[in-house]
Amino acid sequence: MKKKNFYDYMWAMSCLYLMLGVFNILFAWLGMICFLTPLFISIFGGDKLYCNRYCGRGQLLEVIGDKFGCSMKRDPFSFLRQNWFRYGFLIFFMAMFLLMIYGTYRVFEGASLEEAVMLLWVFKLPWQWTDTAFISPWIAQFAFGFYGIMLTSTLLGSLTMIFFKPRSWCVYCPIGTMTQGICKIKHKNEIKCRQEQNR
Repeated sequence: MKKKNFYDYMWAMSCLYLMLGVFNILFAWLGMICFLTPLFISIFGGDKLYCNRYCGRGQLLEVIGDKFGCSMKRDPFSFLRQNWFRYGFLIFFMAMFLLMIYGTYRVFEGASLEEAVMLLWVFKLPWQWTDTAFISPWIAQFAFGFYGIMLTSTLLGSLTMIFFKPRSWCVYCPIGTMTQGICKIKHKNEIKCRQEQNR
């Protein structure tokens, strides 16, 4: 039997994150770890180690899809793998992220805090039960916005898991697309440096 490592239980951290965000939206800030860590690993390590080993969401989808039989286990549509779709979705995702940053900036400048989580970038889920009175409104605004992004991507991943193979979300995950792009650039530069050294 294969020995379990600590990173085999990262799926539990994803569950905990989503639950904590329901009880206190400020826990949404912890999601920045999942946002930045894969980028740092790909920049300094030159590989997709995070996606392959540490991604809690990917593990969670695998657990629900495989162990609980919630996946139809079909191959994902071929267009999901195409660069035009993956990079197009990345651009859209980043545009939504920048709009969230802009909304946070507006609150920092004096606009009213909007205590709502946006699901699928369209539907507002009221979230007034969490206490944000003790912190700066812009900190809370970022938390609401970022939790909305994390909840939306989890929902999209879950739908993809149900209709296709459990980790089909990974095919077009924006973070995965970014890390893959970073790795390609890094390896291309390394090859170029070696070629120049061998001249």
